[in-house]
Formats: sequence, structure tokens, C-alpha cells
Amino acid sequence: MFNSLKIKSFFIEIGELTFFAHRFLKEVFSRPFEFKELLRQCYYIGNKSLFLVGITGFIIGLVMTLQTRPTLEEFGAESWMPSMVSISIIREIGPVIIALTFAGRIASGIGAELGSMRVTEQIDAMEVSGTNPFKYLVVTRVLASTLMLPILVLIGDAIALYGSYIIENIKGDVSFLLYFNKVFDALQFGDIIPAIIKTYFFGFAIGIVGCFKGYFCQKGTVGVGLAANSAVVFSSMLLFIIDFIAVFITDIFFEI
Repeated sequence: MFNSLKIKSFFIEIGELTFFAHRFLKEVFSRPFEFKELLRQCYYIGNKSLFLVGITGFIIGLVMTLQTRPTLEEFGAESWMPSMVSISIIREIGPVIIALTFAGRIASGIGAELGSMRVTEQIDAMEVSGTNPFKYLVVTRVLASTLMLPILVLIGDAIALYGSYIIENIKGDVSFLLYFNKVFDALQFGDIIPAIIKTYFFGFAIGIVGCFKGYFCQKGTVGVGLAANSAVVFSSMLLFIIDFIAVFITDIFFEI
């Protein structure tokens, strides 16, 4: 009985989230456009996440190279290291791990911020005063996260490759020019373009879930913490689902 209620509430929440996303798609093209707030959110979401993304990317590059190099040395295939690491990071590891890091910071932040505004009745006050809170609070944040995440992933991937180069330079005395020549020889547009496209969907999912959880926050101040926590969990789950769909479609496309 308990499990059936949880499953039912889960599907109800999926339906509510779908209607919320549909409302966003309607509002995003209607006037007025909150350009100033959008730029402020882009700065907050993008610039404030840059350091965390950079550290994450750097550690990804270091760890991948340190873990993989001994295995390749056993087969005398150290020369394949730049190609293997670059393809792994660009295609899958970079976008997914950076998106999860982004979700942990941004989805929780948006959920807590909008949740606190809901429980303190600031959103209700905006509605009474004639302002469209959905347009000002939700549309700007979802657009900002959608636009900023691909840029952050590109920066994180570049830093990850540089971290991998540092290990290769120390362990194998590989020059900067040689390492990145091998990296760009291995990469194709079929590796880069799908990876970038799916990060837009990652950013949209993180923004829409964070806003949804915060916008409909209940149960007073306790609900703010619940909104922040559930925003991270739900958006992380969505990231894996979107990634699976993207990889499946890409695989079919390149098979054809």
C-alpha cells in the first residue's frame, strides 16, 4: 500500500513538472522580456560556478590519467593515452560529472531561494502587485542554467585535458604540442557536437527542476530544505535519463 502511494505521487509529480515545463515554453516567448534579470542570473550561475567546475575538471583529468596509464604501460600503448582520455572526457565523463556538480550547486540553490520566497510570501506579494513572478523568477533562471552549462562544460573539458597533459608530461616527458596534436587528431565533430547539444538539455533539466521544487515549496521553513534536497536528487536522476537517451540516439544516428 505504501509503495503504491509513493509510485502514484511520483507520477503525479512528473505530470506537474511537465505542465510546469509547458508553462515555461509559453512564457519564454511572451513579453515582457526580463533581460537585466537574465544577465544577472547568467553571471550568478555561470561565474559563481566557474571555480568549482574548473577544480572538478582538473581532478577528472589527473585521476583518469593516473588510473589508466599503468594499464596502458603493460601493453606498451602509452602513446594512446591522449586519444583515449580526450575522447572519454569530451564524449561522456566531462559533460556528465560537470553537470552533476552543477546540479548539486545550482539546483539546490534555486530550490532554496525560490522556496524561501514562497514560504515568506514574497511570490504571493509579486502576484498581488501585478508582477509576473513566473516570468521574473523561473524563466530567467531556467534560461541562464540552459545557456551557462554548455560553456562551463567546454571550459571544464579544456581544464581536464590540461590536467591530463600535466601527468603525461611528468610521467612520460610528453611536450604540450605533441600531447594536444594527438588530442585533436583523435577528436571528430561527431564526438564534440552531440556532447555539447546534450548539455543544453542537462542545463534545462537542472533549471526547471530547481525552479519547480522551489516555486511549489510547502510546509514552512522545513520545506525549503526539502525543496533544495529533492531538487538535487530529481535533477541528477533526470541527467542520467537524458544522457542515456542522447547516447542511444547518437549511436543510432552514427550507425545509419
